[in-house]
Amino acid sequence: MKDYQTAFRLNGKVALVTGAGRGLGAEISRAFAQVGAKVLVTDMIEAPAREVVAEICAAGGVAEFAILDVAQEKQWQTAIQTAVTRWGGLDVLVNNAGVETAALIASCTAEDFRRVLDINITGTFFGVKHAIQAMSPGAAAGKGGSIVNLASVAAMIGTAAHVAYHTSKGGVRSLSRAAAIECAQLGTGIRVNSVYPAIVGTDMGRAFIRDFVDLKLAPDEASAEAAFKAVHPLGFGKPEDVACAVLYLASDAARWCTGAELVVDGGYTAA
Repeated sequence: MKDYQTAFRLNGKVALVTGAGRGLGAEISRAFAQVGAKVLVTDMIEAPAREVVAEICAAGGVAEFAILDVAQEKQWQTAIQTAVTRWGGLDVLVNNAGVETAALIASCTAEDFRRVLDINITGTFFGVKHAIQAMSPGAAAGKGGSIVNLASVAAMIGTAAHVAYHTSKGGVRSLSRAAAIECAQLGTGIRVNSVYPAIVGTDMGRAFIRDFVDLKLAPDEASAEAAFKAVHPLGFGKPEDVACAVLYLASDAARWCTGAELVVDGGYTAA
């Protein structure tokens, strides 16, 4: 009989989480450490990420910090090598780091559009690429593993004033599918799945709502928040709601899941 008590744990596994100094990345790191993973907490900004590491260690978990600008391929190579060298492998990668920019299509600059795509798509591509290199049979980690990419319901629906973000998350969706099939067909033992949150109570979620006021698409923040709450039948999410979804896909409980798209949106896309 399967041991369901351990299926959702990450005992002995090594995980790397990007954008982990705050918001979803920080909560995913805490969740992973709590269920037994050694977590490499990565971010461009050192201070908040080190605070997450200190919090995890104070609670009895195992975590370390590594600097990582996901748009820089060499930094990816260094970060993954850090995990392999420090703990002997890499079992889980969570591509969480992402940015958005608010602008109507007619006024969105090429520079802002490219910046969002560079971080959200190219950064995710670099992570997938180098995790596959490390996790594949005969490589530095070589035991297979799980890659979880943070997409967004923005990959499935449209809203005004966020064309770059929607485009980038649609790219993450397609990238995840392609990587999942390739890894399965090549027998790498690597699963690739994606998670699709709607509005969550993080700095980015609150900024998204303020964007509509700043662009005069809503009269005030309260009105914008009420309008978006109305299309979330279960209300806005919390970081732990997304962390639980990512934990499932990272764990052996999801060993038959690859190319899956786990929507965690309070009913937004079903309404």
